[in-house]
Amino acid sequence: MLWLKERGIASVAESVLNSEELDKTVAHLLVAARNDGYAQGYAECSHHVVNALKVDWDTSKSATHGVNTEVALAAAKMQFNNLQLPVMDLIDVALHSEDHVAQLKEIFPDRQEDEDEDLA
Repeated sequence: MLWLKERGIASVAESVLNSEELDKTVAHLLVAARNDGYAQGYAECSHHVVNALKVDWDTSKSATHGVNTEVALAAAKMQFNNLQLPVMDLIDVALHSEDHVAQLKEIFPDRQEDEDEDLA
């Protein structure tokens, strides 16, 4: 159990945080949030200009005209919330086995032990 406390938790966390699937999904979510924030900010600014100057502001040529960024952001959030990481499936199976420490060691070998064996 000591292995799980000392090495295992760090290995599990590292594997989850460094997973390619998580990286891609978070990057997609950040882009969608940035685009939505830009579009909403532009729309709000245009609204203030129209009200302040009492003129019609033509937004038809703006990059945000007719683009529904809210839907893209909602889809990115849903993708993030439903993200499946293959390493989590392996961990789940290992934790349900009788010798979960041995199973976790197979998934996340102790790098220090591996380095020591390579040096010998």
